[in-house]
Amino acid sequence: MKEEKTVVLVVDDERDHADGIVEALERLPVKAIAVYSAKDALEIVRSQQVDVVVTDLKLDDDADGLTILQESKKHDSRVEVILITAYATIENCKQAIKRGAYDYLVKPIDIDQLRTLVEQAGKKAAAARFRESGKAAAYEQEFDFAGVRGTSPAMQGIFEVLQRVAPTDISVLIEGPSGTGKELLARAIHENSPRRNRPFRPINCAGLTETLLESELFGHVKGAFTGATGDRKGLFEIADKGTLLLDEIGDMPLNMQAKLLRVIEDGVVIPVGSNKPVVVDVRIISATNHDLTTLIEQQKFRQDLYFRIKGVNITIPPLRDRTEDIPQLVEYFLQEAAEQTGSNVTGITDAAMSALTSYDWPGNIRQLKNCIRTMVVLCDRDKLDVQDIPPEIHRPRQLAASSRAFASLAGVSLNDLEKQAIMDTLAKTQGNREKAAKILGIGERTLYRKIKEYDL
Repeated sequence: MKEEKTVVLVVDDERDHADGIVEALERLPVKAIAVYSAKDALEIVRSQQVDVVVTDLKLDDDADGLTILQESKKHDSRVEVILITAYATIENCKQAIKRGAYDYLVKPIDIDQLRTLVEQAGKKAAAARFRESGKAAAYEQEFDFAGVRGTSPAMQGIFEVLQRVAPTDISVLIEGPSGTGKELLARAIHENSPRRNRPFRPINCAGLTETLLESELFGHVKGAFTGATGDRKGLFEIADKGTLLLDEIGDMPLNMQAKLLRVIEDGVVIPVGSNKPVVVDVRIISATNHDLTTLIEQQKFRQDLYFRIKGVNITIPPLRDRTEDIPQLVEYFLQEAAEQTGSNVTGITDAAMSALTSYDWPGNIRQLKNCIRTMVVLCDRDKLDVQDIPPEIHRPRQLAASSRAFASLAGVSLNDLEKQAIMDTLAKTQGNREKAAKILGIGERTLYRKIKEYDL
């Protein structure tokens, strides 16, 4: 695929500042244009293709940076806008991002940070244009995202970013609730990168003391602390020329954040208890279920480290917000579990799939995967059915919850309601216990036990 230069529009009423930004961007494969008023900027975004707009928030014009943001997005939703301000607060910058800004920078500008943001914003804009060109499907076939599945618009957008990001060395920050598959995404990036034949090493930063985390990441020499009976390489050295996943980085102690920042900037680690530097070449992927901007505001996370790890930001939505992905995930996990356990299960009924799709999955993909594995292990047929779904996932929604609500209103016991429901259902199915169990949303074994318990 032929790469075209990213078109960057720089807007600042201070000419020297605008020209300085254009000059700083010349090292990138971009075509940068400087304008000195909102009026000129709006004329350009309305009349020609622009990929990225870098604009000062405060302008001497009638319009400001937010107006340029709004009009740029209105004319072409694929345009990415980076705001620059000397008066930033976390709150007003959050508001700008909610309106569609790609990111923001605070004066005085870090030139390397600016280049990184422009480069990645340009890639995102290019990915959007590429998707709409109709060639994205053919391009996607070149990539293999094992375990990462989804047909929802959110996941398709993530796939496009992965395709752009994977072949590079840029750092990636993956955000999302626990269990959404952040490590799977990180592995997919690594496996589709030039580093695929080198190590991929994940580490969970939560729950480790600063000393233990420092030793795990940077290594230690014999005698560095009690229990250090020999030299040990850290994960940075082990993952040299490969990829390191810093999972739950939002829980990393502040002092360790400072040490990590220095390693990322210098590419050098010093093992605990040593003064001998070790040069490393490691790609950093970070993951968190926290809002790091909130942690920055609470002074629990370093802003400079945030900008270093946030080369590209990928946010995975919870499973309840992309239910259209559940059937594909179920099929994948079913096949995986059947192969791993030697099961003869080959499919799932429509009724069972409907029940799984209607559940809100608070544990996200991790919970779904464990559920399917359990169902496959316990199933003695060739297809999973409603009766195979664990009761805590299916039955409480269809029987117990509604029964409790009705019982409280009717003034009758839950057992009496349950007994009557079973009697009515058995009568409706002419005594067919398999059909009755499906209608009630419980397993056949559970139904047999209830029939015996209620002497039906």
